[in-house]
Amino acid sequence: MTKRKVDPKLLEILVCPLTKGALSYDAENQELISARAGLAYPIRDGIPIMLPDEARPLGDDDTPTPISSRRP
Repeated sequence: MTKRKVDPKLLEILVCPLTKGALSYDAENQELISARAGLAYPIRDGIPIMLPDEARPLGDDDTPTPISSRRP
């Protein structure tokens, strides 16, 4: 699977579809993390898949970097 870079402007406006809360970006695993929902939404070919049915449940060892603290 190819890892494409996600548009930073897109990441700033996306929210969790279930909680409407902020997301964290996990660049290594290509996921957007919703801590409140306990879900990780996949990013495929640079496109966030914001469907709860496609998300994976978070485990105790998931520690993403908040989008607001990322640097370009």
